[in-house]
Amino acid sequence: MHSNTATHTIFYRLPKVREICGGVSASTVWAWVKQSDKTGFPKPIKLSENCTAWNAAEIESWAQSRIAASREHKT
Repeated sequence: MHSNTATHTIFYRLPKVREICGGVSASTVWAWVKQSDKTGFPKPIKLSENCTAWNAAEIESWAQSRIAASREHKT
């Protein structure tokens, strides 16, 4: 059976990722990517030779996980 509900993948480019992450610098975002095993930060997707973006749902999920983690550690 075919469904009429289409899902669209949304991508964020670097400026939007920086905004969501609290205005951090581009170099900080790239450092998080490089250390993604430690930071859990999503890896970007190469959409074309000159276009790199992140899956919006992954960025939003990562941001929510950071909020949750910060609240767990407060005394």
